[in-house]
Amino acid sequence: MQQKHLFEYAVIRVVPRVEREEFLNIGVILYCAKLKFLQARYLLDETRLRAFSADLDTNELREHVCSMERICLGDKDAGPIGKLDMASRFRWLTATRSTIVQTSKVHPGFCDDALETLERLFVQLVV
Repeated sequence: MQQKHLFEYAVIRVVPRVEREEFLNIGVILYCAKLKFLQARYLLDETRLRAFSADLDTNELREHVCSMERICLGDKDAGPIGKLDMASRFRWLTATRSTIVQTSKVHPGFCDDALETLERLFVQLVV
């Protein structure tokens, strides 16, 4: 029997008008220290986004979410945050913000396979 590994995840949300506190789930970030795993999966469905907020700049949104993905992967073009250790990058990405792109509170769980769990959560919470 495989050992279960503790993981943490947060949902990536678009909040076009912060004062209204309405949001649309667009992705998931999953971190598992034991498996040295930190990845994000997202979907920017422009039709759905425009129906939710007609004046949303989807190009700017795409840039922002792509930068989150680069930070997860620790890419060299992810700036100073991308150079931090994996746990610090996850904490930075999931810190409370009052911007158009936010994350939910962090939720824990146990998994055998972090990538499979990320995909499952993505389908359940975003698609």
